[in-house]
Amino acid sequence: MPAPLMLIETTPDLPEAADAVVIGAGIVGVFAAYHLAKRGLKVAILEKGRVGAEQSSRNWGWCRQQNRDARELPMATKSLDLWEEFAAETGEDTGFRRCGLLYLSNNEEELSGWARWRDFARTVGVTTHMLDQAAATSRAETTGRVWKGGVFSPSDGIANPASAAPAVARAILKLGGTVHQSCAARGIETEGGRLSAVVTERGTIRTKLAVLAGGAWASAFCRQLGFRFPQASIRSSILSVGPGEGTIPDALHTAAISVTRRGNGGHTLAISGRGRVDPTAQQLRFAPQFLPMFLRRWKSLAPGGLEGVRSGHESLARWRLDRPTPMERMRILDPAVDEGTIRLTHKRAIELLPALDGRPVTATWAGYIDSTPDGVPAIGEVTGLPGFVLAAGFSGHGFGIGPGAGHLIADIMTGDEPIVDPRPYHPDRFGKSSWGKVADF
Repeated sequence: MPAPLMLIETTPDLPEAADAVVIGAGIVGVFAAYHLAKRGLKVAILEKGRVGAEQSSRNWGWCRQQNRDARELPMATKSLDLWEEFAAETGEDTGFRRCGLLYLSNNEEELSGWARWRDFARTVGVTTHMLDQAAATSRAETTGRVWKGGVFSPSDGIANPASAAPAVARAILKLGGTVHQSCAARGIETEGGRLSAVVTERGTIRTKLAVLAGGAWASAFCRQLGFRFPQASIRSSILSVGPGEGTIPDALHTAAISVTRRGNGGHTLAISGRGRVDPTAQQLRFAPQFLPMFLRRWKSLAPGGLEGVRSGHESLARWRLDRPTPMERMRILDPAVDEGTIRLTHKRAIELLPALDGRPVTATWAGYIDSTPDGVPAIGEVTGLPGFVLAAGFSGHGFGIGPGAGHLIADIMTGDEPIVDPRPYHPDRFGKSSWGKVADF
């Protein structure tokens, strides 16, 4: 029972040349391509598997400002507007709506942390409401519990992971772009010290601009180019249940369980932050840089198994451009679910929301959440390689901020005024120490 995903058609012929090539058709890649195509560029998207088939269809679907790190908040705010603008401009349905996000807690320390974020958010014009015991308990009537407090962020919302990336890809096709599925990018060519082409398993596309939005595969790809990008992935397992009776919030978070309404009236169930660390050669290579992150989140993480080695996305191997690559052997990252986590998630969800009891489990799946050492994405032109932009390491936040990230990528590639300050995202920061700078999220 895999994560649901809407399928789209592939452009049959690979172009000989393009104004820009986007490597990776997750939510960030497709929005980058969309904003480039809107500006009149001839864009080609390369996807080794299917559009949106990895983490872009395996997440909760939250589009939030609430509890964002200060470096990421401006992009999150812009993204909410861009989700709406995309629907108005294209008529495509990503499932986005501002339903508000509800956070509940009986932990005073957690509530104090949310209050501090609320105070910070006010300074940048973001509205979020702290809930006292009466207000929190009233909003969470369906739980049948008394809550000490909570937060409601009214302007935040959700979109549909099953259809969002494919919907954006359809819009790109309407703008004259091309989408190439089951077509892995193997590497690049340069001329005069700058990007001149992208090499794929089906041929070469001449271009002066390319973006690598390769998700969990990005570090291995960068290694082929001689560029060191520290990245680590966590295997997260979640499930969905079908529609049923009872009123359940559209988007609810507690320390025990998080619940999100899906487009079919069912719900996705997950435990926030819980995951497995599958050891790989890449994990060991970058372990010193990720130590602060793991120390901060060790209570939520557990040792994994050989799923990472089997998947091949974190190998240190080098590959040739005229031979099949690891991406062609593993078209879609579809790791095994952690059955213990699935059982615990389902049990906690029913305990919190009795209305879920008896609803059928419609799907279970796992995905790799790729992270940077500081939990903030890497977005920027690779130093020493003009024309080649990296956009990866979104640390579980890429779906919600995908529209803003795509806009910023297009700004960088075309030289337009950036939608947000690009400096906090530039990958050059990993050449310096990131100790003590782990994002709050």
